[in-house]
Amino acid sequence: MTHPANPRILYGYFRSSAAYRVRIALNLKGLAYEQQPVSLVKGEQRGSDYLALNPQGLVPALLDKGVLLTQSLAICEYLEDAYPDTPALLPVAPALRAQVRAVAQSIACDIHPINNLRVLNYLKNELQQPEEARNAWYRHWVAAGFAALEQQLAATAGQYCFGDVPTLADACLLPQVFNAHRFNVDMAPYPLLAAIAGRLEHVPAFAAAHPSRQPDAA
Repeated sequence: MTHPANPRILYGYFRSSAAYRVRIALNLKGLAYEQQPVSLVKGEQRGSDYLALNPQGLVPALLDKGVLLTQSLAICEYLEDAYPDTPALLPVAPALRAQVRAVAQSIACDIHPINNLRVLNYLKNELQQPEEARNAWYRHWVAAGFAALEQQLAATAGQYCFGDVPTLADACLLPQVFNAHRFNVDMAPYPLLAAIAGRLEHVPAFAAAHPSRQPDAA
């Protein structure tokens, strides 16, 4: 696997929610990076070159200053700690920081993992579930997660999830809403989430991270 000259390299896939949220975080912090696409559809994440880099065979992975980092939330936390002079992903107050992390984890740890590509492929290939059943599975778990978030964010939202400055919570929310649209999830029951996501789409750091604007977009 070749490594571009830039010392900060993001290994990802254009439609990966996890890679999407890291792109947003890097953009919010104004940190330049180059991308090394890893096609999940072609199975490149299971190739020997990538497994040597990340034995989990998952994206994203970030190479920064010679250090290889995995897991999207861990990468975002690293960026927050390693580059304190850049715009913050987390607020200062401890309680508010915990609340932002809780929303981010609700999305990245509860909603997303049971609906990602390898789970949907397992339902299809191993359990022989038809497309209708797989889509019903996806929509069920997204609906459960979004219903809780809609209620939770009612107490904290401004223009975005927490007031009027994007945070790590927003970096997680928009990719999940993007994928919800891909699977025809009805967003009508979640007007707050839909409104926040609609505003985030116009924030430059979020717009630049959109899957359609990535080098491997197909």
